[in-house]
Amino acid sequence: MNEPLSIFSFFSGAGFLDLGFEEAGYKVVFVNELHKPFLETYRYARKGMGIEEPKYSYFPGDINQLRLSDQREDMERIINQERHDGQIIGFIGGPPCPDFSVGGKNRGHKGDHGKLTASYFNLICEQQPDFFLFENVKGLWRTKKHRAFYEEMKDVANNAGYVLAERLINAIEYGVPQDRERIILVGFRRQILVERGICVEAEAAYIKDFPWENHIKYHASDIFSLPWPATTEFSSNSTLTCPEGIPKELTAEYWFRLNNVEQHPNAKHCFQPRAGLARFETVDEGDDSKKSYKRLHRWRYSPTACYGNNEVHLHPYKPRRISVAEALAMQSLPANYIVPENLSLSNMFKTIGNGVPFLAAKGIAETILDFVRKR
Repeated sequence: MNEPLSIFSFFSGAGFLDLGFEEAGYKVVFVNELHKPFLETYRYARKGMGIEEPKYSYFPGDINQLRLSDQREDMERIINQERHDGQIIGFIGGPPCPDFSVGGKNRGHKGDHGKLTASYFNLICEQQPDFFLFENVKGLWRTKKHRAFYEEMKDVANNAGYVLAERLINAIEYGVPQDRERIILVGFRRQILVERGICVEAEAAYIKDFPWENHIKYHASDIFSLPWPATTEFSSNSTLTCPEGIPKELTAEYWFRLNNVEQHPNAKHCFQPRAGLARFETVDEGDDSKKSYKRLHRWRYSPTACYGNNEVHLHPYKPRRISVAEALAMQSLPANYIVPENLSLSNMFKTIGNGVPFLAAKGIAETILDFVRKR
């Protein structure tokens, strides 16, 4: 059965997660994003890529507004319309994560951003999509004081009729040139699994045979054990041959060339040094040992693409920070994804760093399809 799947996207950011689902064959019909620069980028980039606007448009408000009477009824109406048209309904979203991040505010579920995770789960339980996806930082899963809240949210979903599958993924496993761990939780309405003849043990909270491995290209443990180059003395505009024994397609230089970043419309969007070039020239290529001013190695994957909180990533062999075009490449986005030039540089990099890497999103979307359709 290859019926279409309609996606309602929440905390959509600039749409990297949505693009991955669309590339896998889903249809995004509703988009919710409060932060104006993110939504502006979402709309601009998709228009440039020739992607039509969502069927039910954009909701540029707080997710809690969707739980109020008028908005709640509107959402129920469009979900019912999609179901009437034979669609399977999915909610996808990654609520803002600073409150669960060690590098962020770390305030947990009591923080302003942390509360939005509970709001997302409450919306899921109220609207009962056929499946949902929740994405967040590993701190929610690994940090004891946040893990209790995460387990509580899973109990909420179980009690609302969902059976779950979860995995701590690394984006590099899906072909992204970046070491980026995230917790992924997916839930399926038990009733829809029964209707589709998918066997799940009675009262089971988790799916035992969810096909997480189907679209993983590399296992992180194998990748990180390879003979990656360490550091090389920085030399402006130098050349360096790719070493043997590593997958070239997981390196910064491979993606710079693939996306032709020097000619990309966002190639010139780059922070300029305020105090000259000296600081940029003293960091070795590949030295990412400090919290800030990490220099990429051209023949290695990138650290997590986090461009806020004073974290700075330097170009491997140029005395500058990486450009917006290069940051997009590190998120494995297609070369025709373009950020609007009227955004501030800070908003450009914040927008990119907040997104789910495109190839990871696509791999997860395909995994869900494999399970729903039992391919």
